[in-house]
Amino acid sequence: MDAEKRGGGKIKDTAIRNVTMLGLQSSSSARAFAATSNDFTAFGEKSIKPQQPAVSLKAVRSPRKESLKHRRMVKCQSTSTPTPVDSKTKTPEQAKTRIRVLDSSSSSLQEWIKPKNTRAKRRNIFQQMLARALDHIEQTIVRRIESQVPLPSTADPEVQLEGNFSPVEESPVQHELEVVGNLPKSLKGVYMRNGANPRFQPEGGHHFFDGDGMIHAVRFKDGIVSHCSRFTRTYRLQVEEQEGRPLFPKAIGELHGHGGVARLALYFARSLAGIVDPTQGLGVANAGLVYHNGRLLAMSEDDQPYLVRIREDGDLETVERFDFDGQHRKSMIAHPKIDPETGDLFALSYNPLMPPHLYVFRIGADGRKAPEVAISLPEATMMHDFAITRRFVVIPDQQVVFKMTEMLRGGSPVIFNPEKTCRYGLLPKYDLDESRIQWIDVPDCFCFHLWNAWEEGDEVVVLGSCMTPADAIFNESDKPLRSLLSEIRLNTKTGRSSRRVLAETNLEAGQLNRSYVGRKNRYLYMAIAEPWPKISGIAKVDLQADGGVPVVTKHVYDEGSYGAEPVFVPRDPSDPMAAEDDGYLLTFKHNERTGRSELLVLDARKPSLDLLATVKLPSRVPYGFHGTFVSESDLGRQTWAESRMIGR
Repeated sequence: MDAEKRGGGKIKDTAIRNVTMLGLQSSSSARAFAATSNDFTAFGEKSIKPQQPAVSLKAVRSPRKESLKHRRMVKCQSTSTPTPVDSKTKTPEQAKTRIRVLDSSSSSLQEWIKPKNTRAKRRNIFQQMLARALDHIEQTIVRRIESQVPLPSTADPEVQLEGNFSPVEESPVQHELEVVGNLPKSLKGVYMRNGANPRFQPEGGHHFFDGDGMIHAVRFKDGIVSHCSRFTRTYRLQVEEQEGRPLFPKAIGELHGHGGVARLALYFARSLAGIVDPTQGLGVANAGLVYHNGRLLAMSEDDQPYLVRIREDGDLETVERFDFDGQHRKSMIAHPKIDPETGDLFALSYNPLMPPHLYVFRIGADGRKAPEVAISLPEATMMHDFAITRRFVVIPDQQVVFKMTEMLRGGSPVIFNPEKTCRYGLLPKYDLDESRIQWIDVPDCFCFHLWNAWEEGDEVVVLGSCMTPADAIFNESDKPLRSLLSEIRLNTKTGRSSRRVLAETNLEAGQLNRSYVGRKNRYLYMAIAEPWPKISGIAKVDLQADGGVPVVTKHVYDEGSYGAEPVFVPRDPSDPMAAEDDGYLLTFKHNERTGRSELLVLDARKPSLDLLATVKLPSRVPYGFHGTFVSESDLGRQTWAESRMIGR
């Protein structure tokens, strides 16, 4: 009996811990609950239309539409006419899958409804009864609570999933894609970009960050280009596919107000009933990608990363939820940093409920984890990114914080705290505790992303995009969102800081030559985030131009076309004498007029970022998040355990 109690307590504690990490790449939740050819959409009535208006995050409130429950549809072929399915007249199979019915002769239908490899456990009779009871509670009580409050635009699926923000189905590998122009002969490997792609029609609130992780991959080998897109098969996705509908609460779209408290209580009840297993995590793995020590990891900071295998033919397979061979069982943010000299991977893990709230950890080039360092914070802070230098880990403790009690007041747990002063912590990289960390105030500075950092004498220089309003991504605001590339200087001798804006254009989602991570770099390659939140082109920022004034040159897309974060690929990674900008930029672009997507290959050396080649993609690529490039040589060094393979 004691053992049972201990086991039950462990499950309960794990449930609470996992509920606190429900936030995607930014948000988490839930002390409140403790107190109580594929050019079509994956679901929904609307196909992609030409010239879709930009998604707006301003304060335009949309009432909760009753029609949401009448749009449980599945993909239809691009030549088909979408037909809504009335929720009262659905067949049992339709009710189970909550997706649109295709012609039974459609081969894509057979692929879509084919059972997936899953580790979700089958339920006993008692669990089945509890599941039905909790489903009834969700339908009758939880949704009634939610329906009493209009959806903010930041949680309205009709806003968040409009146009090319809407999802697509998986696309198997297709080879010999059409290429316009000349591909560089040295471009060998796989370009990948992660993004949010909800598997099922949202039944309530939904934020763009809430979707299931899907990776789009383009393979370059022997002059032949291929493409595929695959879900990262998280535990969350497996359970929801088994159920045929959303089951886990959405970190931003649903976890606000009293409805959010109810959602957390419902998740907790399902955990105690064994309907979901909190020890398996609840992350979506939709934000970042990193290749380290022979492993490609898909990440979002709500969970441990997922290990993904790149097959020889360019296809992708999910291997497992990865704990670094049993060494790290906490979450990991989506922007780890790899020291280019040592090969060490540095990362953060944060917990919005339980102090000390933050941990810094390091995985060596050989895969061994060093002792993690607990960082004591006065309150739980959202930390989506950080930076490293040769000597320091740079930790931003900013003004966007977690206040779970705000849900009880009807608000979001992710808020801007105007009484808090932003500060940056400098932790010696190889220290085993926080005793030598130095905190330096940087007033009124919120950077969602930090691009690089390095040391100059007594100063640490940090490059980031300062965003205002700081919480506009998560909460409605009447003010236009600005994200300005800035230089922050932290003086370790005086303990003071300074900040200057380097460019007045909205610049976000950027990268640099990763050989310069933690070292002084000259060039940044940034997405032009205008009109927000779309990307209308790519900018090359020369930080050391004549006169010390940064120069920004742009490659702007044609009207109606928008893209993604650029990824820098060095022309010859083995050449130690290569210029910093000697390489290529890879990025996706989508034409909203034609509904077609392409991969662009740009010359990173040219100020105008000249177009070298365009790869015509066989399916639509929705707007997404962050990417990486894995070289041909690194592909041959991949390691995984076949026995743990989840599969496609």
